[in-house]
Amino acid sequence: MMKTLGSLTITTPSDREIAMTREFDAPRHLVFEAYTKPELLKRWLGVIRGWELAVCEIDLRVGGTCRYVWRDSDTGEEMGMSQVIREVVVPERIVCTEVFDQAWYEGEAIATVEFVERAGRTTLTMTMLYDSKSVRDAVLASPMEQGMAASLDLLADLLAEPA
Repeated sequence: MMKTLGSLTITTPSDREIAMTREFDAPRHLVFEAYTKPELLKRWLGVIRGWELAVCEIDLRVGGTCRYVWRDSDTGEEMGMSQVIREVVVPERIVCTEVFDQAWYEGEAIATVEFVERAGRTTLTMTMLYDSKSVRDAVLASPMEQGMAASLDLLADLLAEPA
């Protein structure tokens, strides 16, 4: 499967994986920074349709944990997610587990995020590995794709701001 939502390309490299790829007009170190610094993440990650990233804690080291809590500003509803970092190569790669508090899919996912720079432009590829094909397919059937596309559009806007 291959699908394009604006500038985001989504593929299924295996029965258990979803890969999302987006290119940014910015050097890799800036994209990595925007992906790993709470004050920057709060400006783009999932902050769409009235949601804010109310909690963003990152311990960027192997064995470190991350905590994200999104809150709907209208209803107060919250969605939380925790991660444990398995690998970090600054500014090239992050591998971590991902578990949502509300468990909207079974099990734990493993996220591999890669940052590749060519001629001052950076390609970000996030590959999610799920416990089974049925879990992967359920995630594909959710609005995750639209949310990621909108978030990455906000990241592109953030990266385009003057320094």
